[in-house]
Amino acid sequence: MSSSSENPGCVATRSESETPGRLTASLTLFFATAVGVIVMNLFAAQPLTGAISQSLRLAPQLAGLVAMLPQLGYATGLVLLVPLCDLLENRRLIVRTLGCCAGFLAVAMFADSRQLFLVAVFLAGATSSVIQMLVPMAASMASESHRGRAVGNVMSGLMFGILLSRPAASVIAGAVGWRGFYGLAALINVLLASVLAVKLPVRRPVVATRYPALLRSLWTLLRTEPVLRRNAASAALVMGAFSAFWTTIGLRLAQPPFGFDMNGIALFALAGAAGAVVTPLAGRAGDCGAARKALFAGHLAMLVALAAIGAAGAGWGGFPTNTHPMLAVALLVAAAAMLDAGVVTDQTLGRRAINLMNPAARGRLNGLFVGVFFVGGALGAMFSGAAWSLAGWTGVCGVGFVFTGGAFVLRLIGAIRGTEV
Repeated sequence: MSSSSENPGCVATRSESETPGRLTASLTLFFATAVGVIVMNLFAAQPLTGAISQSLRLAPQLAGLVAMLPQLGYATGLVLLVPLCDLLENRRLIVRTLGCCAGFLAVAMFADSRQLFLVAVFLAGATSSVIQMLVPMAASMASESHRGRAVGNVMSGLMFGILLSRPAASVIAGAVGWRGFYGLAALINVLLASVLAVKLPVRRPVVATRYPALLRSLWTLLRTEPVLRRNAASAALVMGAFSAFWTTIGLRLAQPPFGFDMNGIALFALAGAAGAVVTPLAGRAGDCGAARKALFAGHLAMLVALAAIGAAGAGWGGFPTNTHPMLAVALLVAAAAMLDAGVVTDQTLGRRAINLMNPAARGRLNGLFVGVFFVGGALGAMFSGAAWSLAGWTGVCGVGFVFTGGAFVLRLIGAIRGTEV
Protein backbone atom coordinates (compact mmCIF):
# COMPACT_ATOMS: atom_id res chain seq x y z
CA MET A 1 0.00 0.00 0.00
CA SER A 2 1.36 3.39 -0.88
CA SER A 3 2.59 5.75 1.72
CA SER A 4 1.57 9.35 1.55
CA SER A 5 5.22 10.29 1.36
CA GLU A 6 5.50 8.61 -2.01
CA ASN A 7 3.12 11.19 -3.45
CA PRO A 8 2.01 9.47 -6.65
CA GLY A 9 1.06 11.78 -9.41
CA CYS A 10 4.05 14.11 -8.86
CA VAL A 11 1.83 16.60 -7.02
CA ALA A 12 3.63 18.56 -4.37
CA THR A 13 2.11 18.30 -0.91
CA ARG A 14 2.68 19.55 2.58
CA SER A 15 1.76 17.68 5.73
CA GLU A 16 -1.73 16.24 5.87
CA SER A 17 -4.37 18.59 7.26
CA GLU A 18 -7.41 16.50 8.10
CA THR A 19 -10.72 18.07 9.01
CA PRO A 20 -11.10 18.79 12.72
CA GLY A 21 -14.68 17.55 12.61
CA ARG A 22 -15.78 14.29 14.20
CA LEU A 23 -18.01 11.74 12.47
CA THR A 24 -20.87 11.22 14.92
CA ALA A 25 -23.58 8.59 14.51
CA SER A 26 -26.15 11.20 13.49
CA LEU A 27 -23.78 12.75 10.95
CA THR A 28 -22.99 9.30 9.54
CA LEU A 29 -26.70 8.67 9.07
CA PHE A 30 -27.06 12.03 7.34
CA PHE A 31 -24.12 11.30 5.03
CA ALA A 32 -25.66 7.93 4.11
CA THR A 33 -29.06 9.52 3.46
CA ALA A 34 -27.53 12.31 1.41
CA VAL A 35 -25.56 10.05 -0.95
CA GLY A 36 -28.57 7.73 -1.25
CA VAL A 37 -30.80 10.60 -2.33
CA ILE A 38 -28.26 12.19 -4.68
CA VAL A 39 -27.50 8.92 -6.50
CA MET A 40 -31.16 8.73 -7.49
CA ASN A 41 -30.41 11.56 -9.94
CA LEU A 42 -28.43 9.03 -12.00
CA PHE A 43 -30.78 6.06 -12.18
CA ALA A 44 -34.29 7.47 -11.72
CA ALA A 45 -34.53 8.55 -15.36
CA GLN A 46 -34.54 4.92 -16.53
CA PRO A 47 -38.20 4.13 -15.72
CA LEU A 48 -39.23 7.65 -16.81
CA THR A 49 -37.71 7.43 -20.29
CA GLY A 50 -40.98 6.63 -22.04
CA ALA A 51 -42.98 9.44 -20.43
CA ILE A 52 -40.20 12.01 -20.97
CA SER A 53 -39.65 10.99 -24.59
CA GLN A 54 -43.35 11.27 -25.36
CA SER A 55 -43.69 14.64 -23.61
CA LEU A 56 -40.64 16.20 -25.31
CA ARG A 57 -41.30 14.43 -28.63
CA LEU A 58 -37.92 12.73 -28.68
CA ALA A 59 -37.27 10.49 -31.67
CA PRO A 60 -37.21 6.77 -30.73
CA GLN A 61 -33.51 6.51 -31.58
CA LEU A 62 -32.77 9.35 -29.12
CA ALA A 63 -34.92 8.12 -26.23
CA GLY A 64 -32.00 6.26 -24.67
CA LEU A 65 -30.22 9.56 -24.12
CA VAL A 66 -32.62 10.33 -21.25
CA ALA A 67 -31.17 7.48 -19.19
CA MET A 68 -27.62 7.55 -20.60
CA LEU A 69 -26.73 11.24 -20.28
CA PRO A 70 -27.00 11.49 -16.46
CA GLN A 71 -24.53 8.62 -16.10
CA LEU A 72 -22.28 10.00 -18.82
CA GLY A 73 -22.36 13.32 -16.99
CA TYR A 74 -21.50 11.54 -13.74
CA ALA A 75 -18.44 9.95 -15.35
CA THR A 76 -17.41 13.39 -16.59
CA GLY A 77 -17.82 14.81 -13.09
CA LEU A 78 -15.66 12.06 -11.63
CA VAL A 79 -12.80 13.14 -13.89
CA LEU A 80 -13.26 16.92 -13.91
CA LEU A 81 -14.94 17.81 -10.59
CA VAL A 82 -14.06 15.21 -7.94
CA PRO A 83 -10.28 15.85 -8.16
CA LEU A 84 -11.02 19.39 -6.96
CA CYS A 85 -11.42 17.83 -3.46
CA ASP A 86 -7.63 17.66 -3.40
CA LEU A 87 -7.30 21.31 -4.42
CA LEU A 88 -10.16 23.40 -2.97
CA GLU A 89 -11.72 23.75 0.47
CA ASN A 90 -14.12 20.80 0.65
CA ARG A 91 -17.18 22.22 2.42
CA ARG A 92 -17.56 25.13 0.04
CA LEU A 93 -16.94 22.87 -2.96
CA ILE A 94 -19.54 20.31 -1.84
CA VAL A 95 -22.25 22.88 -1.04
CA ARG A 96 -21.78 24.81 -4.29
CA THR A 97 -21.66 21.67 -6.43
CA LEU A 98 -24.86 20.34 -4.86
CA GLY A 99 -26.51 23.73 -5.29
CA CYS A 100 -25.64 23.65 -8.99
CA CYS A 101 -27.08 20.13 -9.20
CA ALA A 102 -30.38 21.39 -7.76
CA GLY A 103 -30.41 24.18 -10.32
CA PHE A 104 -29.89 21.82 -13.24
CA LEU A 105 -32.66 19.53 -11.96
CA ALA A 106 -34.98 22.55 -11.81
CA VAL A 107 -34.07 23.42 -15.41
CA ALA A 108 -34.93 19.83 -16.42
CA MET A 109 -38.30 20.21 -14.70
CA PHE A 110 -39.30 23.31 -16.66
CA ALA A 111 -37.57 22.53 -19.98
CA ASP A 112 -39.85 22.47 -23.01
CA SER A 113 -36.93 22.10 -25.39
CA ARG A 114 -35.57 18.57 -25.68
CA GLN A 115 -32.07 19.96 -26.26
CA LEU A 116 -32.25 22.01 -23.06
CA PHE A 117 -33.58 19.03 -21.11
CA LEU A 118 -30.78 16.73 -22.29
CA VAL A 119 -28.10 19.30 -21.46
CA ALA A 120 -29.67 19.84 -18.02
CA VAL A 121 -29.75 16.14 -17.08
CA PHE A 122 -26.16 15.74 -18.31
CA LEU A 123 -25.01 18.60 -16.07
CA ALA A 124 -27.14 17.31 -13.18
CA GLY A 125 -25.36 13.97 -13.56
CA ALA A 126 -21.97 15.69 -13.61
CA THR A 127 -22.69 17.64 -10.42
CA SER A 128 -24.13 14.51 -8.78
CA SER A 129 -20.49 13.38 -8.59
CA VAL A 130 -20.58 15.38 -5.34
CA ILE A 131 -21.29 11.92 -3.87
CA GLN A 132 -17.62 11.09 -4.33
CA MET A 133 -16.69 14.29 -2.50
CA LEU A 134 -18.88 13.34 0.47
CA VAL A 135 -17.49 9.81 0.87
CA PRO A 136 -13.84 10.87 1.31
CA MET A 137 -15.01 13.72 3.56
CA ALA A 138 -16.73 11.17 5.80
CA ALA A 139 -13.64 8.96 5.72
CA SER A 140 -11.38 11.86 6.71
CA MET A 141 -13.63 12.66 9.68
CA ALA A 142 -13.34 9.11 11.06
CA SER A 143 -10.32 7.75 12.92
CA GLU A 144 -8.20 5.34 10.90
CA SER A 145 -9.23 2.40 13.10
CA HIS A 146 -12.90 3.09 12.33
CA ARG A 147 -12.54 4.28 8.75
CA GLY A 148 -13.82 1.07 7.20
CA ARG A 149 -16.92 1.15 9.38
CA ALA A 150 -17.53 4.79 8.46
CA VAL A 151 -17.15 4.16 4.74
CA GLY A 152 -19.39 1.10 5.02
CA ASN A 153 -22.13 3.02 6.78
CA VAL A 154 -22.10 5.79 4.17
CA MET A 155 -21.88 3.27 1.33
CA SER A 156 -25.02 1.53 2.62
CA GLY A 157 -26.92 4.70 1.77
CA LEU A 158 -25.38 4.76 -1.69
CA MET A 159 -26.36 1.17 -2.44
CA PHE A 160 -29.89 1.63 -1.07
CA GLY A 161 -30.21 4.70 -3.28
CA ILE A 162 -29.11 2.80 -6.39
CA LEU A 163 -31.50 -0.05 -5.68
CA LEU A 164 -34.47 2.11 -4.72
CA SER A 165 -34.08 4.87 -7.33
CA ARG A 166 -36.04 3.10 -10.06
CA PRO A 167 -39.08 2.07 -7.98
CA ALA A 168 -39.09 5.42 -6.15
CA ALA A 169 -39.04 7.35 -9.41
CA SER A 170 -41.87 5.23 -10.78
CA VAL A 171 -44.04 5.85 -7.72
CA ILE A 172 -43.34 9.61 -7.55
CA ALA A 173 -43.79 10.15 -11.28
CA GLY A 174 -47.01 8.14 -11.16
CA ALA A 175 -48.35 10.54 -8.53
CA VAL A 176 -47.09 13.94 -9.75
CA GLY A 177 -45.67 13.32 -13.24
CA TRP A 178 -42.07 13.25 -14.42
CA ARG A 179 -41.72 17.04 -14.13
CA GLY A 180 -42.91 16.81 -10.55
CA PHE A 181 -40.23 14.21 -9.87
CA TYR A 182 -37.46 16.54 -11.10
CA GLY A 183 -38.92 19.42 -9.10
CA LEU A 184 -38.98 17.33 -5.94
CA ALA A 185 -35.41 16.17 -6.59
CA ALA A 186 -34.29 19.80 -7.01
CA LEU A 187 -35.94 20.81 -3.74
CA ILE A 188 -34.39 17.92 -1.82
CA ASN A 189 -30.93 18.73 -3.20
CA VAL A 190 -31.32 22.35 -2.05
CA LEU A 191 -32.27 21.19 1.44
CA LEU A 192 -29.30 18.81 1.56
CA ALA A 193 -26.93 21.59 0.49
CA SER A 194 -28.32 23.85 3.21
CA VAL A 195 -27.80 21.25 5.93
CA LEU A 196 -24.32 20.36 4.67
CA ALA A 197 -23.33 24.04 4.75
CA VAL A 198 -24.05 24.01 8.49
CA LYS A 199 -22.92 20.50 9.45
CA LEU A 200 -19.72 20.00 7.47
CA PRO A 201 -16.44 21.16 8.99
CA VAL A 202 -13.89 23.12 7.02
CA ARG A 203 -11.37 20.83 5.33
CA ARG A 204 -8.54 22.46 3.44
CA PRO A 205 -6.51 20.10 1.25
CA VAL A 206 -2.77 20.49 1.25
CA VAL A 207 -1.99 19.89 -2.41
CA ALA A 208 0.22 22.58 -3.92
CA THR A 209 -0.43 22.36 -7.64
CA ARG A 210 -2.56 23.62 -10.50
CA TYR A 211 -5.74 22.04 -11.82
CA PRO A 212 -4.24 20.75 -15.13
CA ALA A 213 -1.43 19.02 -13.22
CA LEU A 214 -4.02 17.52 -10.88
CA LEU A 215 -5.87 16.02 -13.84
CA ARG A 216 -2.66 14.68 -15.37
CA SER A 217 -1.89 12.96 -12.07
CA LEU A 218 -4.98 10.73 -12.48
CA TRP A 219 -3.20 8.54 -15.03
CA THR A 220 -0.08 8.43 -12.86
CA LEU A 221 -2.12 7.26 -9.88
CA LEU A 222 -3.82 4.55 -11.90
CA ARG A 223 -0.49 3.40 -13.35
CA THR A 224 1.54 3.39 -10.14
CA GLU A 225 -0.93 2.27 -7.46
CA PRO A 226 -1.50 -1.53 -7.45
CA VAL A 227 -3.94 -1.28 -4.53
CA LEU A 228 -6.10 1.07 -6.58
CA ARG A 229 -5.94 -1.08 -9.71
CA ARG A 230 -6.69 -4.33 -7.90
CA ASN A 231 -9.63 -3.02 -5.87
CA ALA A 232 -11.08 -1.02 -8.77
CA ALA A 233 -10.87 -4.04 -11.10
CA SER A 234 -12.59 -6.29 -8.56
CA ALA A 235 -15.32 -3.70 -7.93
CA ALA A 236 -15.85 -3.30 -11.68
CA LEU A 237 -16.28 -7.04 -12.15
CA VAL A 238 -18.85 -7.48 -9.36
CA MET A 239 -20.63 -4.32 -10.52
CA GLY A 240 -20.86 -5.95 -13.95
CA ALA A 241 -22.67 -8.93 -12.43
CA PHE A 242 -24.93 -6.62 -10.39
CA SER A 243 -25.82 -4.54 -13.45
CA ALA A 244 -26.44 -7.61 -15.62
CA PHE A 245 -28.99 -8.92 -13.13
CA TRP A 246 -30.84 -5.68 -12.37
CA THR A 247 -30.90 -4.57 -16.00
CA THR A 248 -32.81 -7.65 -17.12
CA ILE A 249 -34.72 -8.94 -14.08
CA GLY A 250 -37.68 -6.75 -14.99
CA LEU A 251 -37.85 -8.41 -18.40
CA ARG A 252 -37.87 -11.87 -16.81
CA LEU A 253 -40.47 -10.98 -14.18
CA ALA A 254 -42.78 -9.59 -16.86
CA GLN A 255 -42.80 -12.99 -18.58
CA PRO A 256 -44.77 -16.11 -17.61
CA PRO A 257 -45.16 -17.60 -15.10
CA PHE A 258 -44.64 -14.36 -13.15
CA GLY A 259 -46.42 -11.71 -15.23
CA PHE A 260 -45.38 -8.77 -13.01
CA ASP A 261 -46.49 -5.24 -13.88
CA MET A 262 -44.40 -2.12 -13.10
CA ASN A 263 -45.62 -2.00 -9.50
CA GLY A 264 -44.75 -5.63 -8.96
CA ILE A 265 -41.26 -5.13 -10.35
CA ALA A 266 -40.83 -2.08 -8.10
CA LEU A 267 -41.80 -4.14 -5.04
CA PHE A 268 -39.31 -6.82 -6.07
CA ALA A 269 -36.56 -4.19 -6.23
CA LEU A 270 -37.50 -2.99 -2.76
CA ALA A 271 -37.27 -6.52 -1.37
CA GLY A 272 -33.97 -7.20 -3.11
CA ALA A 273 -32.43 -4.07 -1.57
CA ALA A 274 -32.20 -5.92 1.76
CA GLY A 275 -28.71 -7.08 0.78
CA ALA A 276 -27.35 -3.59 1.39
CA VAL A 277 -27.67 -4.10 5.18
CA VAL A 278 -24.32 -5.95 5.18
CA THR A 279 -22.45 -2.80 4.14
CA PRO A 280 -21.47 -1.60 7.65
CA LEU A 281 -20.64 -5.19 8.62
CA ALA A 282 -18.21 -5.39 5.72
CA GLY A 283 -16.54 -2.16 6.82
CA ARG A 284 -16.21 -3.50 10.35
CA ALA A 285 -14.64 -6.71 9.02
CA GLY A 286 -12.02 -4.58 7.29
CA ASP A 287 -11.29 -2.66 10.50
CA CYS A 288 -10.86 -5.96 12.34
CA GLY A 289 -8.32 -7.31 9.84
CA ALA A 290 -10.70 -9.78 8.21
CA ALA A 291 -11.03 -8.04 4.84
CA ARG A 292 -9.65 -10.91 2.77
CA LYS A 293 -11.97 -13.48 4.37
CA ALA A 294 -14.96 -11.16 3.96
CA LEU A 295 -14.13 -10.64 0.28
CA PHE A 296 -13.97 -14.35 -0.44
CA ALA A 297 -17.21 -14.90 1.48
CA GLY A 298 -18.87 -12.13 -0.54
CA HIS A 299 -17.76 -13.56 -3.88
CA LEU A 300 -18.82 -17.09 -2.93
CA ALA A 301 -22.20 -15.71 -1.85
CA MET A 302 -22.57 -14.11 -5.29
CA LEU A 303 -21.78 -17.38 -7.07
CA VAL A 304 -24.33 -19.24 -4.93
CA ALA A 305 -26.87 -16.47 -5.55
CA LEU A 306 -26.37 -16.69 -9.32
CA ALA A 307 -26.95 -20.45 -9.22
CA ALA A 308 -30.18 -19.86 -7.29
CA ILE A 309 -31.19 -17.12 -9.74
CA GLY A 310 -30.65 -19.55 -12.62
CA ALA A 311 -32.74 -22.18 -10.87
CA ALA A 312 -35.65 -19.84 -10.05
CA GLY A 313 -35.63 -18.00 -13.36
CA ALA A 314 -34.65 -20.70 -15.85
CA GLY A 315 -35.48 -23.94 -14.08
CA TRP A 316 -31.89 -25.07 -13.56
CA GLY A 317 -31.58 -28.39 -11.74
CA GLY A 318 -35.22 -29.18 -12.38
CA PHE A 319 -36.55 -26.39 -10.18
CA PRO A 320 -40.35 -26.17 -10.68
CA THR A 321 -40.51 -22.53 -11.80
CA ASN A 322 -43.64 -22.92 -13.92
CA THR A 323 -45.63 -24.94 -11.42
CA HIS A 324 -44.56 -23.04 -8.29
CA PRO A 325 -44.06 -19.41 -9.37
CA MET A 326 -44.45 -17.97 -5.85
CA LEU A 327 -41.68 -20.22 -4.58
CA ALA A 328 -39.55 -19.12 -7.52
CA VAL A 329 -40.18 -15.44 -6.69
CA ALA A 330 -39.23 -16.02 -3.05
CA LEU A 331 -35.99 -17.67 -4.17
CA LEU A 332 -35.28 -14.81 -6.58
CA VAL A 333 -35.77 -12.24 -3.82
CA ALA A 334 -33.43 -14.09 -1.44
CA ALA A 335 -30.85 -14.60 -4.17
CA ALA A 336 -31.05 -10.94 -5.25
CA ALA A 337 -30.39 -9.86 -1.66
CA MET A 338 -27.43 -12.26 -1.45
CA LEU A 339 -26.04 -10.99 -4.77
CA ASP A 340 -26.32 -7.38 -3.59
CA ALA A 341 -24.65 -8.30 -0.29
CA GLY A 342 -21.64 -9.69 -2.14
CA VAL A 343 -21.39 -6.61 -4.33
CA VAL A 344 -21.51 -4.13 -1.45
CA THR A 345 -18.98 -6.20 0.52
CA ASP A 346 -16.48 -5.96 -2.32
CA GLN A 347 -17.10 -2.26 -2.92
CA THR A 348 -17.03 -1.29 0.76
CA LEU A 349 -13.75 -3.08 1.45
CA GLY A 350 -12.26 -1.80 -1.79
CA ARG A 351 -13.21 1.76 -0.92
CA ARG A 352 -11.82 1.30 2.58
CA ALA A 353 -8.47 0.29 1.11
CA ILE A 354 -8.54 3.32 -1.18
CA ASN A 355 -9.27 5.70 1.69
CA LEU A 356 -6.33 4.35 3.70
CA MET A 357 -3.94 5.37 0.93
CA ASN A 358 -2.41 8.81 0.34
CA PRO A 359 -4.77 11.28 2.09
CA ALA A 360 -3.61 14.14 -0.14
CA ALA A 361 -4.91 12.23 -3.19
CA ARG A 362 -8.11 10.92 -1.59
CA GLY A 363 -10.48 12.77 -3.92
CA ARG A 364 -8.69 11.58 -7.06
CA LEU A 365 -8.38 8.01 -5.76
CA ASN A 366 -12.12 7.84 -5.02
CA GLY A 367 -12.96 9.32 -8.41
CA LEU A 368 -10.79 6.77 -10.22
CA PHE A 369 -12.15 3.88 -8.17
CA VAL A 370 -15.77 4.77 -8.87
CA GLY A 371 -15.08 5.58 -12.50
CA VAL A 372 -13.59 2.14 -13.11
CA PHE A 373 -16.42 0.26 -11.42
CA PHE A 374 -19.02 2.29 -13.35
CA VAL A 375 -17.31 1.05 -16.53
CA GLY A 376 -17.85 -2.48 -15.23
CA GLY A 377 -21.53 -1.74 -14.61
CA ALA A 378 -21.95 -0.37 -18.12
CA LEU A 379 -20.32 -3.47 -19.62
CA GLY A 380 -22.53 -5.74 -17.53
CA ALA A 381 -25.66 -3.96 -18.76
CA MET A 382 -24.48 -4.13 -22.37
CA PHE A 383 -23.56 -7.82 -22.28
CA SER A 384 -26.72 -8.78 -20.40
CA GLY A 385 -28.87 -7.22 -23.11
CA ALA A 386 -27.07 -9.22 -25.79
CA ALA A 387 -27.21 -12.39 -23.67
CA TRP A 388 -30.94 -11.94 -23.05
CA SER A 389 -31.68 -11.67 -26.74
CA LEU A 390 -29.48 -14.67 -27.61
CA ALA A 391 -30.00 -17.11 -24.73
CA GLY A 392 -32.68 -15.70 -22.43
CA TRP A 393 -32.30 -15.87 -18.66
CA THR A 394 -29.64 -18.57 -18.84
CA GLY A 395 -27.48 -16.22 -20.90
CA VAL A 396 -27.91 -13.42 -18.35
CA CYS A 397 -26.86 -15.73 -15.52
CA GLY A 398 -23.87 -16.79 -17.60
CA VAL A 399 -22.76 -13.16 -17.87
CA GLY A 400 -23.07 -12.85 -14.09
CA PHE A 401 -20.95 -15.95 -13.55
CA VAL A 402 -18.21 -14.66 -15.87
CA PHE A 403 -17.96 -11.31 -14.08
CA THR A 404 -18.15 -12.76 -10.57
CA GLY A 405 -15.75 -15.59 -11.39
CA GLY A 406 -13.29 -13.01 -12.70
CA ALA A 407 -13.42 -11.10 -9.41
CA PHE A 408 -12.98 -14.30 -7.40
CA VAL A 409 -9.95 -15.36 -9.45
CA LEU A 410 -8.43 -11.87 -9.17
CA ARG A 411 -8.64 -11.97 -5.37
CA LEU A 412 -7.41 -15.57 -5.29
CA ILE A 413 -4.31 -14.64 -7.29
CA GLY A 414 -3.70 -11.76 -4.91
CA ALA A 415 -3.96 -14.08 -1.92
CA ILE A 416 -1.55 -16.59 -3.46
CA ARG A 417 0.97 -13.83 -4.17
CA GLY A 418 0.53 -12.41 -0.69
CA THR A 419 -0.47 -8.96 -1.90
CA GLU A 420 -2.53 -6.80 0.41
CA VAL A 421 -6.25 -6.23 0.01
